[in-house]
Amino acid sequence: MQSANNVMVLYTGGTIGMQASANGLAPASGFEVRMREQFAGADLPAWRFQEMSPLIDSANMNPAYWQRLRSAVVEAVDAGCDAVLILHGTDTLAYSAAAMSFQLLGLPAPVVFTGSMLPAGVPDSDAWENVSGALTALGEGLKPGVHLYFHGALMAPTRCAKIRSFGRNPFAALQRNGGVALADKLPAALAYRNDKAPANVGVLPLVPGIAAAQLDALIDSGIQALVLECFGSGTGPSDNPAFLASLKRAQDQEVVVVAITQCHEGGVELDVYEAGSRLRSVGVLSGGGMTREAAFGKLNALIGAGLDSAEIRRLVELDLCGELS
Repeated sequence: MQSANNVMVLYTGGTIGMQASANGLAPASGFEVRMREQFAGADLPAWRFQEMSPLIDSANMNPAYWQRLRSAVVEAVDAGCDAVLILHGTDTLAYSAAAMSFQLLGLPAPVVFTGSMLPAGVPDSDAWENVSGALTALGEGLKPGVHLYFHGALMAPTRCAKIRSFGRNPFAALQRNGGVALADKLPAALAYRNDKAPANVGVLPLVPGIAAAQLDALIDSGIQALVLECFGSGTGPSDNPAFLASLKRAQDQEVVVVAITQCHEGGVELDVYEAGSRLRSVGVLSGGGMTREAAFGKLNALIGAGLDSAEIRRLVELDLCGELS
């Protein structure tokens, strides 16, 4: 635990700083001035401010932007900041916070993500309480690594998701579990200072009667990995030879397929049911209790680090930063 005295605030846009435009609420510059006016004389850690470019609605977040965020965090810590606060829109905040947990492995400083459900300054907005709460938490001391702060609660970003589109409590920790094996030593390529290349990761939720053609279309689109959202403890259409053949083709083409559960609680155990063990037999890996956000962010980091397929497959089922524990 380390108390922060010099915080870098990175503003990406999102609802927290939006203002009205002809087409509705849109990201707006000038948030630093509003913050300084709001917190003048407040008992908070010293902070400096950086506006990211471009400012975006978080619906437009993408893995390339994560690389800019990673670089900005590293530059801030190298410049003497002992913590970083990232202001982010809520729609994809859990994705970004989970992804940055893997992008910043080994960073010797805490990073906190927060945002708001209503813009700062409007009636009943949660913006200033979330910003001041996050800064206070950093001042009191947090462990190095990435955290998510919202409405008085600190959450592990690799274990939570946005579950509501309204109210002051949009995020919740999901009660996910699965077998946990800790990674003994991380490859140097995963260290926080190293740039990560763009990765092409797909997500496919299973539904009753899903056809192999849908899976084939994803494989043929050029994806390097696939998050397969399975039923229950990791089951799928195991009596569909064409679907299993497509999964085998993905393995043969070195597309890494990771099974997670669609359920809010529990996790994947591929060997419990025959319908799960058949997925394992064609190369599908267990994502244990990983959330969709964590699995997506983890695969982006592993592939982006340039690791070979065998190493990626090994690390998928090992805990790197709490995503499986």
